[in-house]
Amino acid sequence: MRFVATGDWQLGMTAHYLSAEARPRFHRARLDAVARIGEIAAERDCEFVLVCGDVFESNQLDRAIVSRTFEVLNTFTVPVVLLPGNHDPLDAASIYDSSDFTSRQPDHVHVLRDSEPFDVIPGVEIVGAPWFSKRPQADLLAQATRNLVEVAPGNVRIIAGHGAVSSLNPDRDSLATIDDASLRSVLIEDRAQFVALGDRHATHAVTERIWYPGAPEVTSRREDDPGNILLVDIDPETHASSVEKVHVGAWSYLVVEEDVNSYDDITHFEQRLADIPDKDRTAVWLILRGTLSTAAKTKLDEILDHASDLFAVVSLWERHTDIAVIAADDDFAGLGLSGYLQESLDELSTQAAGDEESAVVAQDALGLLYRFARSGS
Repeated sequence: MRFVATGDWQLGMTAHYLSAEARPRFHRARLDAVARIGEIAAERDCEFVLVCGDVFESNQLDRAIVSRTFEVLNTFTVPVVLLPGNHDPLDAASIYDSSDFTSRQPDHVHVLRDSEPFDVIPGVEIVGAPWFSKRPQADLLAQATRNLVEVAPGNVRIIAGHGAVSSLNPDRDSLATIDDASLRSVLIEDRAQFVALGDRHATHAVTERIWYPGAPEVTSRREDDPGNILLVDIDPETHASSVEKVHVGAWSYLVVEEDVNSYDDITHFEQRLADIPDKDRTAVWLILRGTLSTAAKTKLDEILDHASDLFAVVSLWERHTDIAVIAADDDFAGLGLSGYLQESLDELSTQAAGDEESAVVAQDALGLLYRFARSGS
């Protein structure tokens, strides 16, 4: 018996950090990832798809998001089981109770609304721990599994949850932290054969039978292995299991770190950006350190301006970036500055070499002066 474990689709995710031009492509990519999950489920003879929480970004979404979600899910040839998570809990404003959802919900799409065993296919049941608020006051999985008995021979039971396990050092003040030692006991006692968890967006194995599949599309630059789903195989007779990670994501979030102290360094940095593929589906955060002449800094700014036209986003990670600019004598030589412009250059050069906050402003002003003077403005 094989199924797809996934989670954290967060359809409708805003992604404020992206440009207005890139954001619609980002939204489309998340739906495209869901479509690929359906295709893989069919190609690999999976019995069903289990989504472990945060199907939607929130309970307050435009109805078009729900309509487009069902347009994609209607192409699935297997049952799809949805678990409400912290982004889309079963609260008073739940998206799962909205008319936009209930009026269009396909027959093969099921929502786990409690922890009663759900027979997804003959011989296989899912026990879910849905969220009913954004801040549960207990370990929902411990409650859901407390009274489970040993699985009958030839049958399979899967646990579906959402949240952070205690071994990953989550928020110590959260009462909803999942006790993974308790989950291990459930598996050892054969009261379930596999645990699939949502909330962590990078694929991660807590144990060989407790997994976070991660989000099918990247959502943060801090994720170390995003964009995957899991194909889980369980033998109904022996209860032996295996897990295969499959990449479905199309977007990339990169952190590019460079020391830039010369034109050669800038040329190397420019080539490094040029070598990155699929720029329109790549967000880049830059950590740049070094000391540059005004001319070299101007060249760097031009490279970044051009890159911002190609990439989904190019952003300096300000907290980690430290570039000092010095006005080298040969930068402005031959530009014909005189009178007021020369006086401004001298004053800005002095300020730029200081340690005060105004030094950064002066360095930027030198760059503008260099650009204007070079262009003849």
